[in-house]
Amino acid sequence: MENVSKSIMENDRVRVLQVLFKPNDKTVMHSHPDHVVYVLKGGKLRLTYSGKTEVLDLKTGQAIFLKAQSHEAENTGKTDVDLLVVELK
Repeated sequence: MENVSKSIMENDRVRVLQVLFKPNDKTVMHSHPDHVVYVLKGGKLRLTYSGKTEVLDLKTGQAIFLKAQSHEAENTGKTDVDLLVVELK
């Protein structure tokens, strides 16, 4: 995930990342604990995990909670997808 993210802050309770997917950017399989995603700039993101694939149509200003998981992610749209990810420890 290092190719699309940068750490903004971390302490013993949370880790905050800014994640920017350019069109066609992909991540390799990686893991997150329970986390909240705030969408700074929306678009289409395909998640592949546990043998399933899901396409998220993310809207600017949307916040979603995701349980702990391992996944791959890919921007399948034509615009950047910019996210703020807050991982709970």
